[in-house]
Formats: sequence, structure tokens, C-alpha cells
Amino acid sequence: MNLKKIFLLLIGLAAVGLFFYLDLGRFLTLESLKANRQLLLQYHVEHGLLLVAAFMAIYIIQTGLALPGATILSLSAGAVFGPWLGTLYAVTAASIGATIAFLMTRYLLRELVLTKFGNKLEAINQELEERGLNYLLFLRLVPAFPFFLINLAAGLTRLPLRTFVLGTFFGIIPGGFVYVNAGASLAQINSLSDIASPRVLGSFALLGLFALIPALYAKFKNRVQTG
Repeated sequence: MNLKKIFLLLIGLAAVGLFFYLDLGRFLTLESLKANRQLLLQYHVEHGLLLVAAFMAIYIIQTGLALPGATILSLSAGAVFGPWLGTLYAVTAASIGATIAFLMTRYLLRELVLTKFGNKLEAINQELEERGLNYLLFLRLVPAFPFFLINLAAGLTRLPLRTFVLGTFFGIIPGGFVYVNAGASLAQINSLSDIASPRVLGSFALLGLFALIPALYAKFKNRVQTG
């Protein structure tokens, strides 16, 4: 790893360390959001564009560095901007942040991983190049897979950047809307578990399976033809 990559890696680690050292996570809680909602609404009336820009910048940094607080930020989007614009801002910012994490992983770590595991990853890379969009939509729609781990894992493969961006943006819209819409009714939320009910999570899983059907069909068809 050259000096430039080491420098970038140290900057990222320093930013993460500063977040926890200053305990900035205390501002990303449900209690803090409820306590400051009226202040945020008033600021939005007076400085609308500035607040949107600040919100998206914070969300991009949070996602790009895999910091905690994504759920609260999505709730904040609904509480301040409403369900429709809030979803647009949150999904766009999350997609940009995820893309930054993807590119950083690919630039900083991919060569190291390929040197050690290149042969073992070849089959996975080929599959992702052919049907990566379906797999990525499945991973984004099914809540069992942590968001930041998908960003990192995808960066270590040959998944095309365009496929990653499209799969991420469209794949997180359903989940993003659920949380943003919940934030629009913030007074009714007493805990984060009130949002993601088993029924909602099951619906996401079903959507994910539908996204995976084309890839599974293609694999089945290839086996039949080669068999």
C-alpha cells in the first residue's frame, strides 16, 4: 500500500475516532430528535436550502464512514422535510455515501484482497459482472444484511460502479420510505422497534426474493443447457 492510500486511510480512521471521542452520537438519538424537532422546523422555514444541504452532507459522511445514526437521520428527514422530499433527500444522500464507501474500499483495499484471494473470488466476480444488479437489489431489500458491509464487500469485487449506484439507489427506496414516513409521524414513535415490525421486514424480504428470481432463473437455465 503506497503512502497516498495510507494517508487516506488514516484520515478516515481519524474522522471515525473523532466522532466517538466527541460523542457526537448523542445527537443522533430518538430523544434528541424529538426534543429539537421544532427548532429544526423553524430553521427549515428560515434557511430551507441550507438545512437540506447540511442534512445531506451529514448523511453522506455518516454513510461513507459507516458511522451509527442512519435510522435517526432517515426519521429526521421525514420529521423536517415530509415523507416525499425526505425520502428523496435521504435516499440520494445514502446512495452517495454508499458509493464513496464502495470507491474507498476498492481503491484502498481491493488490490490487497485480490493478491491473497484472487483465484477464489474469480467465480464470484464473474457472477456479479453478469447478474450483479439482481444480487445487489436482493441484498439492499432484505434487512438481514448490514448496509455498510454490503458497501465494503461490493468494493472488493469487480461489480461495475454503475450497477452498484443503480442497485443501491433503487434498492433502498422501500426501506428508506418506511423510516422517513415514520419520521413524519414522530410523535407516535416511542422506540425504533416501533418502526420495523416483523410484517414490514417480511415484506422487504419478499421483495428481495423477487429481485433475485431473474438471476436464479438464468443459473437454472444454464445448468439445463450444459447438463
